[in-house]
Amino acid sequence: MRLSKFGTKFTSKSGILELMDDLGKALASPVKKYPLGGGNPGHIPEMENIYRKRMEDILKDGDRFEKMVGNYTAPQGDLEFISSFATLLKNKYGWDISEKNVCVLGGSQTTFFFLFNLLAGQYPDGSFKKILLPIVPEYIGYEDQGIEKDFFTSVKPKFNFIDEHTFKYQIDFDNLKVTPDISAICVSRPTNPTGNVITNEEVEKLIKLSEENDIPLIMDSAYGQPFPNAIFTDAKPYFGKNIINVYSFSKIGLPSSRTSVIVGPEELIEALAAVNAIVSLAPGTIGQYLVLDLIKTGEIFNVSDNVIKPFYEKRSVEAVEFFHSKMDPKLPYYIHKSEGAFFLWFYFKDLPITTYELYQKLKKKNVIVVPGKYFFAGVNENWKHKDECIRVTYSQGWEDVKKGLEIIAKVVTESYKK
Repeated sequence: MRLSKFGTKFTSKSGILELMDDLGKALASPVKKYPLGGGNPGHIPEMENIYRKRMEDILKDGDRFEKMVGNYTAPQGDLEFISSFATLLKNKYGWDISEKNVCVLGGSQTTFFFLFNLLAGQYPDGSFKKILLPIVPEYIGYEDQGIEKDFFTSVKPKFNFIDEHTFKYQIDFDNLKVTPDISAICVSRPTNPTGNVITNEEVEKLIKLSEENDIPLIMDSAYGQPFPNAIFTDAKPYFGKNIINVYSFSKIGLPSSRTSVIVGPEELIEALAAVNAIVSLAPGTIGQYLVLDLIKTGEIFNVSDNVIKPFYEKRSVEAVEFFHSKMDPKLPYYIHKSEGAFFLWFYFKDLPITTYELYQKLKKKNVIVVPGKYFFAGVNENWKHKDECIRVTYSQGWEDVKKGLEIIAKVVTESYKK
């Protein structure tokens, strides 16, 4: 079968395909595996009970259930939901928004495919525009989203070494330039894969850059505010005429609902709804209906702050401490300061093998991680650091996380000694 350029590009080997394939096979395997690579949220009983109760209430209300499963919404989303969502943010943060600033799509991955290709690529005048990632490493799912090649440009970070085994990336504003071929800036906060939360000062500098160059700043808040608020440090949410906020239901425990919410300028929301009408007709309603009452009452803030966030923050501290306990402190390994999200980012300085080779070794021992090379979209040079890092999730069952971390520590230590 012959494929188009689109078909060839999107069927080629990619980091996100390898990640999801590993995750799916690990979860379905009869052999005990330790899937520490994917971004699947933890199963938090309190949240599962909330959604179970909500579904039971919907089932009891026959009219509500029939609407949920039997009707299309508008391409922009369920009108009651988007109105309630706008009211929620307006009341909480004082933002000047309405339902015209809100759109629901089929998950963050679909959202970024739409966003990136709306804003970057080939323009009618023949010019070619790119997405600027102001700091890498950045989310693995971005790199292959562009229909065109060479879709991203990025800036390598500054390194701040906090102690002998902890570091933090920072945006290198000295080398961050918005050139004429840049059509948008994009950053995740907290950052997937590192758990980095760029500071309020860094965000405000990015906002200023976007305004000076009249381009959007896309804020990927899949792990951030207002939900699931898996942020373990001070962070302020932002909205403005140049800011596009992207939120996800996946990280509040509903990954299979494939629901994302975008808050941005009216013109952008209209464009997303138009694309969605062509590609999907309308977004799915199950996620919107399950969360609607939490949105209308503001309870989403309570469960995020008092159920979801504490679960991940506690697990983060435990995972870091456990890994340190299994490693020789004389080895040159570092963990990125865990400030949010569901991951630990390991930097094995001068590891004698690449972390892709490490990934293969761990896979043979039934531990699934993600090698660092997939998280550096737009860095085309042969930078050694890309092959010295891995991403590990701590969101799964604690005993599996501990066993996986123990195996990682053992294999890494053996690799250094060899």
